[in-house]
Amino acid sequence: MNDLTTRTFASDATGLSEAAEILVSGGLLAFPTETVYGLGVDARNSDAVARLYAAKGRPSFNPLIVHVSSVEVAERYVEFDDTARALAQAFWPGALTLVLPLRANAGISPLVTAGLQTLAIRVPNHPVAQGLLDAFSGPIAAPSANPSGQVSPTTADHVLDHMTGRIAGVVTGGASHVGVESTIIATQPKPTLLRAGGIPKEAIEDTVGHALACAGDSAAPSSPGQLASHYAPKGTVRLNATTVDAGEVLLGFGDVEAAINLSRSGDLVEAAARLFDALHQLNAMNAHRIAVSPIPEHGLGAAINDRLRRAAAPR
Repeated sequence: MNDLTTRTFASDATGLSEAAEILVSGGLLAFPTETVYGLGVDARNSDAVARLYAAKGRPSFNPLIVHVSSVEVAERYVEFDDTARALAQAFWPGALTLVLPLRANAGISPLVTAGLQTLAIRVPNHPVAQGLLDAFSGPIAAPSANPSGQVSPTTADHVLDHMTGRIAGVVTGGASHVGVESTIIATQPKPTLLRAGGIPKEAIEDTVGHALACAGDSAAPSSPGQLASHYAPKGTVRLNATTVDAGEVLLGFGDVEAAINLSRSGDLVEAAARLFDALHQLNAMNAHRIAVSPIPEHGLGAAINDRLRRAAAPR
């Protein structure tokens, strides 16, 4: 899987047209979204989806998110209820994934859904992602563009560092401005938070008018992002550190002296945007033991802490 020539494509019309041809031919293409860089394939092509799982080393029982250009396109593949429509109206395009019943004869590869009768779907809020969807004119299944379980990429260089030779191309498009993956919500049988992410839970609860149920981690996930050990840097991770032990490197938050500080001012939006890049930097520093400052559990802090807990999980 490491003998492919990995091309880079500009995000102009010519580059996006050439990049879309990779998807048409069944190839693997990384591209920017507002959350992280995704590794995309034609969601209808089972052979391409199988190659994606192989390139990432991703368990085939872990479903994929499908990216489409609009609510209208999403309706071709999934069935919306009133809650889903309200959430789509409030947060699409944006960092929200909805897990909804798959329409009969939708044409989505069963490898994308891991054999489930639901599909995780979203409309990205990024001009390059939207341009690629327009150029391709089809649904793109796209997990994060990194080896499974490792740190998600927020720049094209992050992708190239780990996926060169494994994939056909990367569309360049600057840094992802949200910096953590999408929030995932299932609306049936009741609105349930499956993964914290780029849309705070509180904003979703304001839209649905009540508290969300929460799903736990699972060895057999019902949606992407539910594996207990994930987003892992090379070193071990210790959370909620108020002191730094000998041999540890501090990933800071707030007014602390640290090798890398997610946000000295305590801004959770800035911290989320910098999280995965910071973990890549720690890998580059060969940090074997990482201490992480306490981070508030509200707003985007919930998504940041979710990723850090998974990074710290035994593996």
